[in-house]
Amino acid sequence: MELDLTGWIVTAIAILLTGISKSGLGGALGGLAVPFMSMWLSPRDAVAVMLPVLIAMDLFGIRAWRGKADWAELRLLLPAALVGIAVGSLSFGMMSDRMVKGAVGFIAVAFALDRLLRQGKALAPTGPLRNFAWLCGAGAGFTSTLAHAGGPPVMIYLLTRRLPREAFAGTSVFFFAAINLAKLPFYVGLDLFSRDTLAMSAMLLPLVPVGVWLGMRLLKWIPERPFYLLATAALGLSGVKLLWDGVVG
Repeated sequence: MELDLTGWIVTAIAILLTGISKSGLGGALGGLAVPFMSMWLSPRDAVAVMLPVLIAMDLFGIRAWRGKADWAELRLLLPAALVGIAVGSLSFGMMSDRMVKGAVGFIAVAFALDRLLRQGKALAPTGPLRNFAWLCGAGAGFTSTLAHAGGPPVMIYLLTRRLPREAFAGTSVFFFAAINLAKLPFYVGLDLFSRDTLAMSAMLLPLVPVGVWLGMRLLKWIPERPFYLLATAALGLSGVKLLWDGVVG
């Protein structure tokens, strides 16, 4: 299991973008690293390498955004995410990565286009709030387990809630910290980790604080309305990437 120089450079850039996204844009681009790494590694190895890196990012993010999360929203999202993680673990290896990425990408692109065409106006969920939260939370847990691509579903929910930008970022950071830790025993049970994957994770860890710091700086620099437009655009871009991976492979 080796990366050539190009692979290391692409992976490093993807991890920096992941750190920026997780700490400043709600995790919209958090699924970039696994597709990029999968050009050199198997998808199983790629998700195994990324999980310790993501947990490290979450720990830095929790320290940075302590006291900013909206716990009422987390109480709606997290139980559903745990159900999604369990279903995703049972489905691991049975469902095509392309199917999962394609479906998530289509939903993300459609939602982003709708919001941009509405010029950032709030989009109210059609059903009860709890049902919508459960749908998005379970979707995030499921797709995060299979490909660390849980950003788009939870961003769809948080963008409809129109939280202040710091609460938006803090809530997403705490959400992913919880579900990434919850995925750990499932990954161990699926025997995804090896000496090679753990060694590669350790080599990538120095990039974590850099990406998180850049994301926090970005969030402080952007005013609230442009922040939501940028977050929506990031959601759309991540959806395009996932859709491309699902259709082209």
